[in-house]
Amino acid sequence: MNQLLDRQPPARPRFTDKQGQYLAFIWAYMQVNRQPPAERDMQRFFGVTAPSVHQMVLTLERAGLIRRQPGVARSIELLVEPDSLPRLQPIEPVKSSVQSY
Repeated sequence: MNQLLDRQPPARPRFTDKQGQYLAFIWAYMQVNRQPPAERDMQRFFGVTAPSVHQMVLTLERAGLIRRQPGVARSIELLVEPDSLPRLQPIEPVKSSVQSY
């Protein structure tokens, strides 16, 4: 049989849209800064609370999408191929009904 025809396409990693955005941010940040982001960097970009970012990092780690070294800052390592990541979407500013002064 022809091996090219018998070969299955590589399985795409399974992650939610939100998880994909965090993974895409980690990859993009590493390309620009030559080091992984701190959780504070993700908090600033996504406009969420520190506990929200930490829970996402734990979720990504449990899912086998990233690896970290305990007690070492900026130790996030992506375990998925960059080609499988979605395009990083710009964050929409939060709209409020409160008038600014």
